Amino acid sequence: VQLQASGGGLVQPGGSLRLSCAVSGSILSIDRMGWYRQAPGKKRELVARITSSAITTYADSVKGRFTISRDNTKNTEYLQMNSLKPEDTAVYYCNAAVQATVAPHIYSDYWGQGTQVTVSS
Repeated sequence: VQLQASGGGLVQPGGSLRLSCAVSGSILSIDRMGWYRQAPGKKRELVARITSSAITTYADSVKGRFTISRDNTKNTEYLQMNSLKPEDTAVYYCNAAVQATVAPHIYSDYWGQGTQVTVSS
């Protein structure tokens, strides 16, 4: 199972970016999916999470600005980030709880490689 994140980059304050994360491999199903971020010198923190039934959770710092979504036909999750602020600068990691063919009785956590988001003028 692999998670491939994309869409990061440099954006000015107030701008927007859309992150994508595609899950590939021998997959039976995907439960919750999420995005985390880690800024230099800080712990990794949850940004947003979405369940298999599309129930979403957001960190207070991004509520009203970020939107998480998923396309189950493509095994892909997205993070639309609007009104970006310098404090949103971090490496963003995608995460998914996956039922893989190699371990069909459990859901295991998998992580993407991280994509850099820099908000600066």
